[in-house]
Amino acid sequence: MYDLARQLLFKLSPETSHDLSLDLLGAGGRLGLNALLAKAPVPLPVTLMGLEFANPVGLAAGLDKNGAAIDGLAQLGFGFIEVGTVTPRPQPGNPKPRLFRLPQAQAIINRMGFNNLGVDHLLERVRAARYRGVLGINIGKNFDTPVERAVDDYLIGLAKVYELASYVAVNVSSPNTPGLRSLQFGDSLKQLLLALAERREALAAEYRRRVPLAIKIAPDMSDEETAQVAQALLDTGMDAVIATNTTLSRQGVEGLAHADEAGGLSGAPVREKSTHTVRVLAQALGGKLPIIAAGGITEGAHAAQKIAAGASLVQVYSGFIYRGPALIREAVDALRAVR
Repeated sequence: MYDLARQLLFKLSPETSHDLSLDLLGAGGRLGLNALLAKAPVPLPVTLMGLEFANPVGLAAGLDKNGAAIDGLAQLGFGFIEVGTVTPRPQPGNPKPRLFRLPQAQAIINRMGFNNLGVDHLLERVRAARYRGVLGINIGKNFDTPVERAVDDYLIGLAKVYELASYVAVNVSSPNTPGLRSLQFGDSLKQLLLALAERREALAAEYRRRVPLAIKIAPDMSDEETAQVAQALLDTGMDAVIATNTTLSRQGVEGLAHADEAGGLSGAPVREKSTHTVRVLAQALGGKLPIIAAGGITEGAHAAQKIAAGASLVQVYSGFIYRGPALIREAVDALRAVR
């Protein structure tokens, strides 16, 4: 059924297809129909960061930026869902076209630029959802907030989403917001993480609940830079790292239509870079911090490879676009086999 739907949706422009798919998933969720799209995976519970995950296979941020289809996505069998990236104020993102398929490589290039309706709108959607599983909320900065004041936006986002988020993901690795990736390095990263840690302690006292913080990083750093990030996460009391975001590399898509478009590349071509980053993090962290692996999972075996590299959970996005809900069950079954 999904193969037929994908053929029809792929006849539309990528962004139109994306928006229509979210509308359909949202409607299906309200009617309780999405569970018919694929057989749900048998539960494979995981306890991590003090949270109970139904299974280790989650939805990565970016698919549902505004929380439009939380219930519909939950019915497909995800063990957890991450929405966003959301910014303090609504913003349109980069000019269209800004989303491109590379089907020969099971890949996507996007330069969306954190297009979203703002954090307050997202929270309305979260409150309206019936889903009670693990929900991550991914926060970022507005495009017109100077990088030197980026901390302000992240603190606003953290305070806003704290009450409703199971965990908060901090996106400092999108290549589509100017200057954002500079926040992954040196003093800029430490200042951000220390500010988040301090604000989190105040919020934990206010809400009597400690919400985990996960930092999402890029796959394009050197091993030394990745190890330095790992140490900064440990030094500042972060709870997890998400590895990875999209890549600026075009390795694996050379010569394909749209390969030269600006933006981040996701899907199968980023798999090895992302898995390598997981390995480097695992060695640097020494089991002291969990890793959530994302990037290039298009088969169940790829999810198992991420776990073997040192991850505790995995997330899918581009692979889900190409494979549909069947990928969720396939990945859960693959992880059950190696547990």
